[in-house]
Amino acid sequence: MSEVPPDYGRLAAVGPYFALDAATGPAQAPPPGFRPLREFYAPGPDGPLARRVREVARRLGTAEPRVAASVLHLGLAARFCSVGLGAAVLLGEVPDLGPERAWVRVPEQGPIDLWLPYRPTAEPTAPADRAPLADRFRRTVVEGQLADLAAAVRSVVPLSEGLLRGNTASALAGALRVLDAQAPHVPPARALVAELLARPPLAGTGTLTGTPAGAAFRRTSCCLYYRVGPRAGVCGDCCFTRPPGPRRTGPAGLS
Repeated sequence: MSEVPPDYGRLAAVGPYFALDAATGPAQAPPPGFRPLREFYAPGPDGPLARRVREVARRLGTAEPRVAASVLHLGLAARFCSVGLGAAVLLGEVPDLGPERAWVRVPEQGPIDLWLPYRPTAEPTAPADRAPLADRFRRTVVEGQLADLAAAVRSVVPLSEGLLRGNTASALAGALRVLDAQAPHVPPARALVAELLARPPLAGTGTLTGTPAGAAFRRTSCCLYYRVGPRAGVCGDCCFTRPPGPRRTGPAGLS
């Protein structure tokens, strides 16, 4: 084990969704306002996550809890995917942001703040060594952090597993696009994401393609954002090219 904590400051330079604060010593406490992630995930209609869904619904102007829950889930998934992917390709490690370890602070605007207590880390994996990083990312982020997130959201508002897997894939592709733009000299990123999208549980969630301008992704499900209102439209990676009519039946994972 290494006694030198990872240089998470490199992640913040990519963008706010990639930022991660961490203790640099075993006695360091979290900054003011942080609470354990497990408390944020507490079930029940009066829990922090349920209240956050209602706040998102209010801001979106929607009366459909499932729309607000999906949009919230997508934003939180983007946060976890960005930190995980950024750390994997820039630092050669994947931080454990599970509910029993991570701390969270929810600001009025913008992405949630994340903090980790001190833990001696294993020697990093060379970013070019894609297979170990992909395995670690899948176990730690996809089958760990994001599975916990999905379970927490579904305990508040029922959403299909297909929709949530699509949100995860969309978040992962979004993190890749930011890395392509802000840190273009990290070639393992696109190959790592392609490998993750080719394996269960994300296999079949969409198609990743490379273009001169960066990565492009088209998902096979819809996050429901179009239901916010007639002016909402569809997301850039949506399975739909225009908002579906009221009688149209969407693909698996739509609802």
